[in-house]
Amino acid sequence: MRGKNLIKLLKALEILSNPEGTTIEQMASRLEVNRRSVYRLLEVIEGLGFPIYDENIPLEREKRWKLEETYLKKLPNMRVPDINLSLSEIISLYLLRSEASLLKGTDLEKHTHSAFGKFSMFLPGDALEKLDRIKALFVSASRFMKDYSGKEKLVEQLMDAIMKKETCDIGYHSFHDDKLKNFRIDPLHFFENNGGLYILVNTSTYGDIRTLAVERIQNIKRTGESFQYPEGFDPEALLESAFDMVYGDPVKVRIWFSPDQVRYVKERKWSKNQEIVDQEDGSIILSMETSGWWDVKRWVLSYGSTAKVLEPEDLREEILAELRAAQDCYT
Repeated sequence: MRGKNLIKLLKALEILSNPEGTTIEQMASRLEVNRRSVYRLLEVIEGLGFPIYDENIPLEREKRWKLEETYLKKLPNMRVPDINLSLSEIISLYLLRSEASLLKGTDLEKHTHSAFGKFSMFLPGDALEKLDRIKALFVSASRFMKDYSGKEKLVEQLMDAIMKKETCDIGYHSFHDDKLKNFRIDPLHFFENNGGLYILVNTSTYGDIRTLAVERIQNIKRTGESFQYPEGFDPEALLESAFDMVYGDPVKVRIWFSPDQVRYVKERKWSKNQEIVDQEDGSIILSMETSGWWDVKRWVLSYGSTAKVLEPEDLREEILAELRAAQDCYT
């Protein structure tokens, strides 16, 4: 279920949890959908096993819909369905919680831990004990993670702008020329990469989709103007097409790896259309089409003498020049 539908589903459950229930018209108004969509939502909710029913109220024209009272637990400031979680579901939630370490030191991390604290109030009886055991199973490393302290308000504004499809004006520190650049963006999606938080944006200033490092956004101003999501844009396909962070013109490469690196190379998928051919001496040749020339070059260089680019020739020459320059640093 995609994000928007999931949000509507959760909001519908919250509305149905009210003691007085709700009418179809009221749900349609609060969810900003038509009546037909409300009935479809109710079907989905019933299909998920939530016990809902309708009743006629004297002097009211419309029926009221609600969740069964015995199915609800009352917390200090909210009412939620009484859901019994399996161990697998608890583990999955705990793994999601570990992602909050990406925003370590910010209010967003505090909010995540606060939410899990409230969540624990209606977990099954032995769930907290299981959570303590799970802590021994999974640890999250903070090495190489970027610091987002002081950026929480900016991140929250970007999140809200994404949800509302609102155009923003930003000031962005470009490392390429060490300048602060001001331009207009339509924020589309956040994603994580190697301990850093990035955002895909559509730039009306430059007329293309770009990746921005969140920590380099120096200021943001909401314009109040709404934007249309780019037609046909597939963020997952875009990110998958890139070898690491850079996407653009595709490049076809053939890389030789020595026998001692074969196991490590084979255990990962480097590209959607990769091909690995075993050689008689135990080495392999990896062929793939990807994008991000500089990222591929850096990756091959990290293998030292155990990897060699066979094609394209331009990439071979660049790597050879890089190795010679590195050698000069040590002589």
